[in-house]
Amino acid sequence: MSVDDRLLADLCERAGVATRWIDAFGKPQDVSPDDLGAVLSALGLDCASDGQARDRIASLQQEAGRIPPLLTGDAGGTLAIALPAGAWRLRAEEDDAVRDIRIADAGQPSTIELPERPGYYVLESDRQSIRVAVAPARCYAVGDALSASGRSVQRAWGLAQQLYALRRPGDGGVGDFRALASFVEEAAAHGAASVSISPVHAQFSADPDRFSPYAPSSRIMLNVLHVAPDGPGGEDAARLESLELVDWPAVGRDRLARLRRDFEAAGTADPGFAAWRAGEGDKLEAHALFEALHRHLWREQQGAWHWKDWPDGYGTPDGPAARAFGQANQAEVDFHAWLQYRADRDLQAAQKAAIDAGMPIGLISDLAVGTDSGGSHCWSRQDESLLGLTVGAPPDLLQRDGQNWGITAFSGQGLRRNGFRGFIEMLTGAMRHAGGVRIDHAMGLNRLWVVPEGYSAARGAYLRMPETDLLRLLRLESLRHRAVVLGEDLGTVPDGFQERLEASCIDGMRVLWFEQDETGFKPPSGWTRQASAMTSTHDLPTVAGWWKGVDIGHRRTLGGSEAEEREALRERDADRQRLWQAMQTSGAADGDRPPVWDVYPVVDAAVRHVGLSGCELAVVPIEDALGLEEQPNIPGTTTEHPNWRRRLERPVGTVLDDPRVALRLAAIDRIRAG
Repeated sequence: MSVDDRLLADLCERAGVATRWIDAFGKPQDVSPDDLGAVLSALGLDCASDGQARDRIASLQQEAGRIPPLLTGDAGGTLAIALPAGAWRLRAEEDDAVRDIRIADAGQPSTIELPERPGYYVLESDRQSIRVAVAPARCYAVGDALSASGRSVQRAWGLAQQLYALRRPGDGGVGDFRALASFVEEAAAHGAASVSISPVHAQFSADPDRFSPYAPSSRIMLNVLHVAPDGPGGEDAARLESLELVDWPAVGRDRLARLRRDFEAAGTADPGFAAWRAGEGDKLEAHALFEALHRHLWREQQGAWHWKDWPDGYGTPDGPAARAFGQANQAEVDFHAWLQYRADRDLQAAQKAAIDAGMPIGLISDLAVGTDSGGSHCWSRQDESLLGLTVGAPPDLLQRDGQNWGITAFSGQGLRRNGFRGFIEMLTGAMRHAGGVRIDHAMGLNRLWVVPEGYSAARGAYLRMPETDLLRLLRLESLRHRAVVLGEDLGTVPDGFQERLEASCIDGMRVLWFEQDETGFKPPSGWTRQASAMTSTHDLPTVAGWWKGVDIGHRRTLGGSEAEEREALRERDADRQRLWQAMQTSGAADGDRPPVWDVYPVVDAAVRHVGLSGCELAVVPIEDALGLEEQPNIPGTTTEHPNWRRRLERPVGTVLDDPRVALRLAAIDRIRAG
């Protein structure tokens, strides 16, 4: 690049692109001008010369001076805004209550007092209207949910369950929402206040080979492969059901074929479908059209997989060819809209089952950090997406080359221009049939490590996100839906970010393996109260697997050396001793340290140890509740390991029946109630 350094720095600052970042050793690292230029270009801010850079700066200045379609503020606070002089009104969307406002000085910032009542309002005159999101001081919290359910205790516990892993007679080879409804009843009978589930975001119906729950087509729509068909399955469904691992491609073909028969038999005759569809609006119609187009253009016509490579006229929902296809293939679009209706109704029934069974929280949904750029969300919300950029993480101690997750995310500038429409839609979708939501990589509310497509992960930069606006909207939607919020704050955390999450009553995550200092494992009583304590996560070893060194064996199988394996086993033996001592000190364990092969006393102690934490919520993954050795996912692998495919051995209704498991859960239930 041949742009003056000061101009480039000014442009980056206005665009929210950080020119410097701090590495794992605390050392500042400068992003090269070429890499900054590539990031800016992907943001639509090409700057190959000083003159072009000045033009981009001027355009950003202009945009910053415009009043966006939605502003955020704090309940009882003030909003400083320059409005045309005249009569204005602040109208509540909830009940149309109106407060008159007089603006005397045109063009000068006016201070508008915001209502004490949180909600969405419209600031309007006869010529202009601006939506205002008035946020509460904090999210709906675990304590609120416990109090609302009549529980006197202020600490709760729950299970974490990979939805696809559940078994139900007749499920056809993958866990579904009907199985989930049975499982939450089973968990509630043991005292669980919640069940955290893996993401249920929409995938690609035309391409069931893509099944990672963290690389979806849309975070607004649902994964229809979790819908239980009405009709019985055939011979292939029975075979798929008997497998130890989910065969996603075969399950996808079988499930969609069965659901298509259900739709053809009764689909649009359902009296609730038309009303529900009308209420979902353009986001549903765009997704249904995308699904139909993807099947036609890629699967049937053997064309391009990514919508960017589709023929002219198909690149947007309102493209002439896309509209014509939808009109000519209305039945196919109806089918995909109906699938979403069925998924929505089934998920709603699972949450109702949880609440009816006595859970104060019920389901905790999971929000992936981004989507596949070739999916329906990016296709239908292009101005709100970081097209041309993928997200990941910079180089650190564990990943020397950085990480590129192969997905993209929201554009902060695009969200602002569009009234944060996509973000609000996403939150609404995650919360409306759940008592809580977990935000994957919560640091994305503050900044994202973005990498130009085709570049290595190390050649990225941090992109600033509108954290204040996003947190306000998160607090408001949490209150409106009475949903608790958990934020995955593991990894490199920006200064002060965890404190701001805590101030908003967003629970961080305190995972057993990471709660260590130079003296060993930390006492659980000192773990952060405003957090969820966990024995492990889907990306980390289970307690039994860690104790036996299963994860070390996997690293060797996946390319590690014999010398690295020996060193890891030596370190693990020392860590076992430190963990057992910590669990003895907390009162979770007693007696001598068990041998490597004897995992059950360790699993029992680990669950009690986490239960003894000061955190208001303790979450036990089902793998640790059952004492299983294999973790759901090994990061950095795809086909090398059966990620997102392992199924539970027992069917729902009997998953927790093993006497050892029942005693394990009874122990944490007593501890949390004490």
